[in-house]
Order: sequence, then structure tokens, then C-alpha cells
Amino acid sequence: MLVRDILTVTQAELFAPDPTSPLAQEVLDIDVRIGLSADLMSDILVAESSRGLLATGLITPQIIRTAEMSDIAAILLVRGKKPLPETCKLAEETAIPIMGTKMSMFEACGRLHAAGLKSSFKQ
Repeated sequence: MLVRDILTVTQAELFAPDPTSPLAQEVLDIDVRIGLSADLMSDILVAESSRGLLATGLITPQIIRTAEMSDIAAILLVRGKKPLPETCKLAEETAIPIMGTKMSMFEACGRLHAAGLKSSFKQ
């Protein structure tokens, strides 16, 4: 699933990179393979997350650092959260897109799963 599809499915907006920048057009075509959600970044560090989408309610730069270490392709903030300015700056530097939706984590993940995004959970 492409980042542009995630924006549509979750009715999200792109926070970083700046939607008016040339980089914004590039990140829309990032392919996301799996989805995972958590507010505890330690849970993400032990999960299969390669090229994944992280859905979270956290807004601090730690989400970008965790994404870097875990090869997360994109981040979706839920519950109407907006990232801190320093989080957006770090996201731009690392080219990890941050999006935000007003949906709950449960609803956003459910819609993404129904649209075909696979879970990171291995059975």
C-alpha cells in the first residue's frame, strides 16, 4: 500500500515533509508492506517492522528515532494528534513521512487492514 493510499483510507493529512515541498511528492509513492500500532516504542523495537507503517499516539522525536532503528517506512498519528515541531524537523531530515488522522487507533488500523494492509504479527 502506498503512503498516498494510507492518506486516503484514514482521511489523514501529511505533516512532514511539508506538503508543498518536492519531497512530499516522493514520499507519497513510498510502498508500505505491513502495519503495526503501539504507544510503547519498546514494543515496536521487538516487532517485525521492516517497511512498515507505525500507527501511534506519540508525537515526540522518539517516534522518528524508533522508526529509523526499525526500518519503519511511515508514521500515522491517531486521535487528532499533531507532531511537535522538532519531530517534524527530524522527520524531514530522515525522509520518514508523518501523517495524522482524527480516527482512533482502532478505527484507523481496522480500515487499513480492510483495505489490504497486512499485520506485522507473525502466526
